Amino acid sequence: MLKRLRSLERWIRDKHFDTWLPGYTRQSLSQWFSPAPQVQGPRHLIFALCDHYEPMWGGDVPEHISDGRVKAWEEQYPKMAGEFRDADDKHPQYSFFFPGEDYQPHFLERLARLVEGDWGEVELHLHHDNDTEESLRALLMTSLDQFASHGHISRGDDGSYQYAFIHGNWCLANSRNDGRYCGVDAELPLLFDTGCYADFTFPAAPSECQPNIVNQIYWPTGDISQRRAYEQGERAKVGKSYDDRLLMIQGPLALSFRKHKVPFRIEGSHLTATDPPSLARVQRWVQQNIHVEGRPEWVFVKVHTHGAPEDVAESLLGDGGRALHQALTTHYNDGSSWVLHYTTAREMYNIARAAMDGKTGNPNDYRDFIIPPPPLKQAKS
Repeated sequence: MLKRLRSLERWIRDKHFDTWLPGYTRQSLSQWFSPAPQVQGPRHLIFALCDHYEPMWGGDVPEHISDGRVKAWEEQYPKMAGEFRDADDKHPQYSFFFPGEDYQPHFLERLARLVEGDWGEVELHLHHDNDTEESLRALLMTSLDQFASHGHISRGDDGSYQYAFIHGNWCLANSRNDGRYCGVDAELPLLFDTGCYADFTFPAAPSECQPNIVNQIYWPTGDISQRRAYEQGERAKVGKSYDDRLLMIQGPLALSFRKHKVPFRIEGSHLTATDPPSLARVQRWVQQNIHVEGRPEWVFVKVHTHGAPEDVAESLLGDGGRALHQALTTHYNDGSSWVLHYTTAREMYNIARAAMDGKTGNPNDYRDFIIPPPPLKQAKS
């Protein structure tokens, strides 16, 4: 018994429960004692799969390996996703958060063909270390310029970039205690200043970078130039929004109980080859009830993966991907209890902003509410 308790203690310490368990407990108790109001009519499930898409994962990878990883998605994703449609007659959408530091023209051209075929969109993922505000700004703008040269990245009316972001190594706003993998405390305002409208980095548990705020769409508040500024926030709600900062869009984070020497499992909405999608996982994501306050009938589920390596790609382009979309289309798209909407990260942001602006009805009407499609899609339409 003592050995088991010590094992549990080590697991709790190693998983950095202190960074997020209080917030998760508050959120769970709030749902228990103050459940969401009853919804008239069906609920809408807004679903996005955001990939930390790293074809050069693994270090010094030969070009034929990394190119083969991108080619696999270009050729096989339409075959798998083409078997499924949501309530809007759209196939599953995929958000490729591509690492700016791994830019190669032929990678972005292959992904461009998927975007043109309406299978998804490309956004920015960035691993960086020991940066200053000036060097990070240069990295961001170089990556955006490169991506835009292939027709990716949305533009504002004035031609400025508008993009979604995921931080490599989870280390948004210089959040590691050892100071590695970032270096810029004021990353949130810098991202916003370069055109970032939303961050999709979290959840990150068991990383120490995981915030105490869980299962929310929220606006960072207070001094957003400070380190780990995302730890303070105001939940998104109908009737209020900000135009001077980016939005934080989190995926589901939960604890599941099991019969095991460690009786808890962290459900961090991360799809892997060894932890593939399943109906039970989909149900757990939906149960976290992430929504804009005042619009409980629109439920947001954002999950993530690292889909380029061969083992994960084999799962998501095969049985794992089919299990995910069978669960979604079979259990969350009957038209009476649930209506399913496959979205890109950009579309999910737009729908969330529409909710804040008091829009109701069919979320499909608001896919392009504020941020327009990237030029690749506009050219086709």
